[in-house]
Amino acid sequence: MRNIEPGLPLDMTALEGHIRRWLEEDLGPGDVTSMATIPDGHESRGIIHSKESGIVAGIPVAKAVFHAVDPSLRFHAKVADGDEIGRGTVLAEVEGATRSILSAERLALNLLQRMSGIATRTRQFVDAVEGFSAHIADTRKTTPGHRLLEKYAVRVGGGTNHRFGLFDAVLIKDNHIKASGSIGQAVQAARRTVPHTMKIEVEVETFEQLEEALEAKADIIMLDNMSADRMKEAVKRIRSVSPHVLVEASGGVTLERVREIAAAGVDIISVGALTHTIQALDISLDIHGKKEHAI
Repeated sequence: MRNIEPGLPLDMTALEGHIRRWLEEDLGPGDVTSMATIPDGHESRGIIHSKESGIVAGIPVAKAVFHAVDPSLRFHAKVADGDEIGRGTVLAEVEGATRSILSAERLALNLLQRMSGIATRTRQFVDAVEGFSAHIADTRKTTPGHRLLEKYAVRVGGGTNHRFGLFDAVLIKDNHIKASGSIGQAVQAARRTVPHTMKIEVEVETFEQLEEALEAKADIIMLDNMSADRMKEAVKRIRSVSPHVLVEASGGVTLERVREIAAAGVDIISVGALTHTIQALDISLDIHGKKEHAI
């Protein structure tokens, strides 16, 4: 697991490279509509506001997009990442060249909307397991090229990050087990290869596999697609044999059943839906003020 606390800053250096590529995709050689209809030197004030309630995430990202298009733009944040916002809340104002504001608008809003949607969804899961010790974690089911931002948004929403990629943790899943021959063989091979500082996690679907993982002395055991009752029984068995082993629940985790999963006594609940099927928060930018229908 990547123990990144919510609220830690983004890697802005890496982000700048992403933003350049995303702007190249959207802008190409230039915003032909703005250049054709708006005089050079025209200035405006853009109001970024939310059309629905939620948890905001991505304010520094939106600022970076506007400054990447035009460093002279003046970006004034009115809220901070992690704030709970209501319908009609002004998130930020941006002032300067109108052409620049409109050229940056779409990318800034796309990122801000999706990140806020992820933070909002994560907060719902975190609130649902309040009172239990289980942590809500994300997965690698992210949008290609956007993992840095999506995992940051999970942290903003109060969740934790699972491994960032295939390179920073060992997670032995069903296909690894089939290819290796058994859980024991897979764990032994991993221990011969990876540094002693890297934990080894094993995914199990049955109690037979659970016993193999315990015998192999896995550091983390993932209970995949088990009912809450079977999870509770599995946790009891793990605690009786290896009380220091971390227990993760995964597979089919919904907002409706996440609390009963937490009640089974697991340490971590990984939820792919935090990032792979998210609804963006509805956020707009209006020049010179919010439209009346927006609030």
